[in-house]
Amino acid sequence: MAKEVERNNGEKRADGVTLTTYQLPYGGSSKVDLVVEDRGEGHPFLLLHGGAGPVSMARFAALLAQRKVRVITPTHPGFARTNRPDDLKSVRGLAQLYSALLDRLGVSDVTVIGNSVGGWVAAEMALLGNPRIGGVVLVGALGVEVPGHPLPDVSKLTLGEIMSLSYHNPKPFMIDPASMTDDQRAIMAANRAALQAYAPQNSDPTLAGRLPKNTVPALVISGESDRIANPEYGRAYAAAIPGAKFELLAGTGHMPQIETPDLLIETILGYGQRSG
Repeated sequence: MAKEVERNNGEKRADGVTLTTYQLPYGGSSKVDLVVEDRGEGHPFLLLHGGAGPVSMARFAALLAQRKVRVITPTHPGFARTNRPDDLKSVRGLAQLYSALLDRLGVSDVTVIGNSVGGWVAAEMALLGNPRIGGVVLVGALGVEVPGHPLPDVSKLTLGEIMSLSYHNPKPFMIDPASMTDDQRAIMAANRAALQAYAPQNSDPTLAGRLPKNTVPALVISGESDRIANPEYGRAYAAAIPGAKFELLAGTGHMPQIETPDLLIETILGYGQRSG
């Protein structure tokens, strides 16, 4: 098998991050350029961001790498103005892409952590049966349909409304759209367009029925103040996965990797120690 195309490979930045662009398959013979940040050494973690884009995982990735682990953080194609082929337009397609990334990296016993739509991708990855995956952590994950707990259509919400639903205490994280640069606006528009392509409905009516086939250890985490995928939604998600554990985090919302990163890290690493 020919070696995949790699660019920007082998040189660490001043912050210790290696940035690589891999050309990888996402279905059949089609391939896409995938931008990946890689930092730290040790047990491998794959971090999958949600609709807020790769910036929502940046600080968390740096903090997690301080725990003497390896942290691999890709950017979903189309987010942050990266390229997305027109036919890469599903969460399952992303799951196939990241499964191929694990194969390309040759890693094993990988813990996949996904937030929001990234959690949905992680759930789909677990169902692919790739033996390189050692466990999945679904943080405020979307994807299943839970009667009585509909997911909001964020495409119809303002930035302020999304922020209010996403945090236990939104005030420190609020952004004034008037203060944004043209570049920031362009990135946000690209993120929204990519999210709409991958997950226009925020859920897949077949997912809950497929989750019982999962054999990968799973931890489902909800923030007590998550008003996008509320705790009851998270509990239903965990109940659909055989052997999954559910954890409720106090004082945090939909994105604990931003609001309470240390609490999230302790919860994840603590689960690994208990289940190891």
